[in-house]
Amino acid sequence: MSEMPIYTMGIDIGSSTSKCAIIAGNDKLCACVTSQGGTGTSGPDRAVTQALEQAELVSDDIIYIAATGYGRNTFTGADKTYSELSCHAMGARWFCPEARTVVDIGGQDCKVMRLDPDGKLDGFVMNDKCAAGTGRFLEVMARVLELELSELEKMDEKAQHIVEITSTCTVFAESEVISRLSTGADIPDVVAGIHRSAALKASVLAKRLSVTAPVFFTGGVSRNAGVLRALKRELGVDVLTDERAQAAGAIGAALFAYKNIT
Repeated sequence: MSEMPIYTMGIDIGSSTSKCAIIAGNDKLCACVTSQGGTGTSGPDRAVTQALEQAELVSDDIIYIAATGYGRNTFTGADKTYSELSCHAMGARWFCPEARTVVDIGGQDCKVMRLDPDGKLDGFVMNDKCAAGTGRFLEVMARVLELELSELEKMDEKAQHIVEITSTCTVFAESEVISRLSTGADIPDVVAGIHRSAALKASVLAKRLSVTAPVFFTGGVSRNAGVLRALKRELGVDVLTDERAQAAGAIGAALFAYKNIT
């Protein structure tokens, strides 16, 4: 008679979204969801409910819950909390066991982590004082261009040239984009410049640590193929990601939860 699997849950509560993952044992991903709404909203509870539904489980099936992210200390349902850095490192290695550098671009911050050969955090740098190069930056730029955020990567594919966006401040970059448009720049070329600006911000941080391949890209912005292409160009190395990489922090938290009970 086979043993019942051990289910653990990880929840990553960010500034604008909540991610939840359920792991069976130490490897099988049973659920992985992202819900709009971060800390201070109903987003975390919705993410948990959706993850349980996706895994076809009930709350009593979950043995241990770990929380991470900006709002981890406000989530009362967690058995333990872990730092974002540790969880993203753990989650990235779940996707890419050989990963040595992790670039995480979320809604409000950008961070780069260096991992040792065993996958342990060996150094990090982060930008959390300014929205430049983050998901918020892309949201503002999409609004200026009268596009949906999801349309940016499609526009990038049509670019013939990259319009340089030199401002590192979101407010100044907004004015610069408007100026470029007023002088007749094509929208796809401007979008390519916006993506390069975001990638450049992350690559500057990464180079402060010295980039070691393989590089894995996490966070909500990792879903934007235009930024991914730009990041590869700026770093000069291949950059790997996964369609579920936005939930790397939640997956890492679920893995830590499993380690905590075994």
